[in-house]
Amino acid sequence: MAFRVVVADDHEVVRRGLCELVANHPGWEVCGEARDGREAVAQVASVRPDAIILDIAMPNLNGLEAARQILKNDPKTKVLILTLHGSPQVIQDVVSAGARGFLLKSDAVRDLVSALEAIQEGKIYFTSKVASTVLDGYLHKEGPPVGEMPASRQLTAREREIVQLLAEGKTCRGVAEALGLSVKTAETHRSNIMRKLELHSVSDLVLFAIRNNIVHVSEPQK
Repeated sequence: MAFRVVVADDHEVVRRGLCELVANHPGWEVCGEARDGREAVAQVASVRPDAIILDIAMPNLNGLEAARQILKNDPKTKVLILTLHGSPQVIQDVVSAGARGFLLKSDAVRDLVSALEAIQEGKIYFTSKVASTVLDGYLHKEGPPVGEMPASRQLTAREREIVQLLAEGKTCRGVAEALGLSVKTAETHRSNIMRKLELHSVSDLVLFAIRNNIVHVSEPQK
């Protein structure tokens, strides 16, 4: 049987390139595509792939939250995360989300096949540029003391979704429509989040979302 892969990236050119790399490998097939995290979750639920390639920075629902939801629904799905940057915090978040692989976009053309081959065989794959960070950092130390738990970890999955939508500019009504909630419930969630994080304005919320990799700011083209 073919190794079936869903490809999720909001940039069409990138998505097509990834699909081509997968489709050209013997025994692999692309069984679905997604343009944002929410669509990726729906695609996996629909087609039940063996693996999914997830861009970490996608609208509506980022790759980390999509990975958490996908693995909650089907723990057998193998998740490979793509990102522009490999900071220790991003690596820690990727590992915590349950992804089996982590690949910098700059290495994707060269290493994507190796990464998918590794997770197909049940291994964990990290690109060479971040492997030493993983081995020497997150995987070799204990979790933070209770009093030092990062603020983003104090939020529920639903609250992180709402933070992303608010930080991307949606109103409470827009959040309610996106998540199938009443406006009153969305407003209650927003108030609870602001109180929990001790934030006082939407701009504070946006800064929090950026600093905690819930939303991502694109770098200017050089």
